[in-house]
Amino acid sequence: MGAPAIDPSAKEGRSELVEQLPKVWVGYLLALATFAGEAIAVSRHPELMKAKGLVVPPLEIYLPAFVGLVYWLVCVHRYHVVLSKVPGWKHPITPNKAVWFHFIPFFNFYWVFRWPGAIADFVNQRLGRTYMKGWVVGVGFLASALCRLLVDTAVGLGILFFTCSYISAHLKTALEGTAPQGQ
Repeated sequence: MGAPAIDPSAKEGRSELVEQLPKVWVGYLLALATFAGEAIAVSRHPELMKAKGLVVPPLEIYLPAFVGLVYWLVCVHRYHVVLSKVPGWKHPITPNKAVWFHFIPFFNFYWVFRWPGAIADFVNQRLGRTYMKGWVVGVGFLASALCRLLVDTAVGLGILFFTCSYISAHLKTALEGTAPQGQ
């Protein structure tokens, strides 16, 4: 009775899946570009700081913020593509469904908790213990939306991609099977 044989191709396949995870740093750059756009817009139009109610944002703010939200949806899609390729795992959510369900009014509030829960189920099953909590991701997404609406667009995007970093780190750990023992 020796140690179980490790299939080198399985390890190679897992590292390929880790490489396919979205590059969250791009989202942070888009949040930084949005912040720079805010600074430029306010320097050109100081009255924006005093505006009450809904104001159409200048292009310097709108464009990087819009691209940031689109990239976030790309990240959501990519997470589900990676999970659909994991050998031996039947992921319950298709990549397209993961993205398009965000556009259904009111249902999207449920959806930002549902799909991260499915990812957490994968991570926790793969690691054999509760390591990731899907509700944390949902709360992060809702906090990001509230921040974008009520506080600052760039900070809201930063929170959005910080939440994506949480997902990526836990997926990477589960795919590599390298969870810290103390947690």
